[in-house]
Amino acid sequence: MRAIRTAALAIAAVLGAASTAFAQQPADPTAVEPPAAVAAPPTAPETYANVEANYAIGLGDVIEVSIVGRNEYNNRARVAADGTIVLPLIGQVQAANLRPTDLAETVRGLLEKGSFYSKPVVRVEIVTVGSRFVTVLGTVGSPGLIALDRSYHLSEILARVGARIGGGGGDYVILTHSDGKQSRLQMTDIATGALNTDPLIIPGDKIYVPAPENEVFYINGAVRSPGVFPLLAGMTVRTALARAGGVAETGNAKKFDIYRKGAKLPKATLETPIEVGDIVTFGERMF
Repeated sequence: MRAIRTAALAIAAVLGAASTAFAQQPADPTAVEPPAAVAAPPTAPETYANVEANYAIGLGDVIEVSIVGRNEYNNRARVAADGTIVLPLIGQVQAANLRPTDLAETVRGLLEKGSFYSKPVVRVEIVTVGSRFVTVLGTVGSPGLIALDRSYHLSEILARVGARIGGGGGDYVILTHSDGKQSRLQMTDIATGALNTDPLIIPGDKIYVPAPENEVFYINGAVRSPGVFPLLAGMTVRTALARAGGVAETGNAKKFDIYRKGAKLPKATLETPIEVGDIVTFGERMF
């Protein structure tokens, strides 16, 4: 009996020593530890068009409709040609000509009516403006289509596209409305004048800034300095003659002809306005 107890103790001692030795063995150098968890990069904040509070949603606008605190309902849609958008759960919704707050209220009512959500707080944001544009062409830094996300004066649009006064810039602007009405406005008046010389821009307007080298007239005949001259605002035959140094010794200030677009202009006087491309020819006086 004593021999059996001694043998059992010996076996237990051997097993304990083996387990201790195994526990103290160094870790396998070839073992690969699992990679540490990498934190996800922060999500960039959403950017929306900076529209006015009374902005009316238009055709082609991209809008975002979401429910505050409910990430599963966050949708972007472009306003279709019929003025509608399609949203999950409620389908087709009229959006054109509504303010974002009005559309949010409409969507909230439809979600509640369908028992999809209880008292949801709906948010509508304009992502991009696709319905209101003005076309800017001519001598400007960045010609093209400019989105009208709010009300703009002509001077603000010209500043955005890099129009210049003098030094290679145009002297005036031609503003054409969608109904075909056209007005010619001087750059200096736009930059320094009142609201009547710096009008509000309407969607669909076209703004053209002519190159100064294209705005010229010609004067020849019995004048002191015949040649090509830039057309200035309000220029008449009288001021054009002054730019040419007046009539020559043999010239007659009352004897002249104006040729406009290849045809002789009838009944011209010294107060007749000069237009682009006019050719003014002064005759000689009779002795």
